[in-house]
Amino acid sequence: MERFQTPLETVQSVDLERYAGRWFEIARAPAPFERDTDRNVTAEYTLRPGNRVRVENRCTQPDGRIRAASGSARVKDPKSNAKLLVKFFPLMPAADYWIVGLDEDYRWAIVGEPQRRFLWVLSRVPRLDDATLAHVLREVDRAGYDHNALIHTPQDGN
Repeated sequence: MERFQTPLETVQSVDLERYAGRWFEIARAPAPFERDTDRNVTAEYTLRPGNRVRVENRCTQPDGRIRAASGSARVKDPKSNAKLLVKFFPLMPAADYWIVGLDEDYRWAIVGEPQRRFLWVLSRVPRLDDATLAHVLREVDRAGYDHNALIHTPQDGN
């Protein structure tokens, strides 16, 4: 049985122009495809024509090498722009990318997916102050995730 019976809710509206740009990963739910991720995880979103977004993810691996992955996203719900489908590899299916929490000034975001298997806490700066982080973690719990299960991502600003 699923831990939560209620459907995952997204934010009401996302301005993709304001959302575009560089985000630092503050924390994430453990994901098999990020097992070689050590620190300095970032995501860069660039708007493209036709409600498309270019995605560039970067991280530093434990051996110090930088790994990058490029993909694309398309808006799944044009009414809100809060539900996107992201694809990194041609033969793999697109994955849900739902914005479930968003600061009104676009300083932080919480991204999840409907089954609540994956979650990312993103910020425009490498570290959130304690009060903001506590607020964001309460929002993570409110969305039906357990903030205690998150991996906090070391960031040195690169």
